[in-house]
Amino acid sequence: MHATALEGDMVEKNSQHAGRLSLQFSHLGIYVTDLPKMAAFYKQALQFTQTDFGDLGPVQLVFLSRDPSEHHQIVLATGRPADMAFNVVNQLSFRVPDLQTLRAFHKRTLAHGATDMHPVTHGNAISIYCRDPEGNRLEIFMDTPWYCDQPLREPIDFTETDEAIMARAEAIAKRLPKFMSRQKWQSEVAKRMEEDQRA
Repeated sequence: MHATALEGDMVEKNSQHAGRLSLQFSHLGIYVTDLPKMAAFYKQALQFTQTDFGDLGPVQLVFLSRDPSEHHQIVLATGRPADMAFNVVNQLSFRVPDLQTLRAFHKRTLAHGATDMHPVTHGNAISIYCRDPEGNRLEIFMDTPWYCDQPLREPIDFTETDEAIMARAEAIAKRLPKFMSRQKWQSEVAKRMEEDQRA
């Protein structure tokens, strides 16, 4: 019993990290006008799996995920006015592992009706921006090995080779005074986060 109590104390202390509380982003929900059309786009263009659907009072819901450990990462909910003058969704962003995968989603999203396509570099990432069928802005991006001052956004040409795109992204990042490796930046920001989370 004594050993079990000690183990429990250690687990609790490790989970809190000297005062830091565990908090992890899980999912988001967006209101839509045409639920079947929006669900089809996210399932076909971005290859989400529909894990559940149903009604909650007057609201119809579709639950979508690409991670079996998450029941849902996106929830689509009816109720968005068709004549809404301003879209409060700035963007939904998705990470991919490499440029080859980014190119594949560039083709898939266009094939399934994405509009307003813009390939860009942020220096620390290479991204495509586009609009889903109801105008929500999507970003699909891959990390680069560098950090540089943000915000930064410059167009890139997807007709170029992978090598040319990466070389342009690095050259743009190196123009800025805070250019460094991603590893160094992560080490520095980890220290700042630790201080913030002790507060």
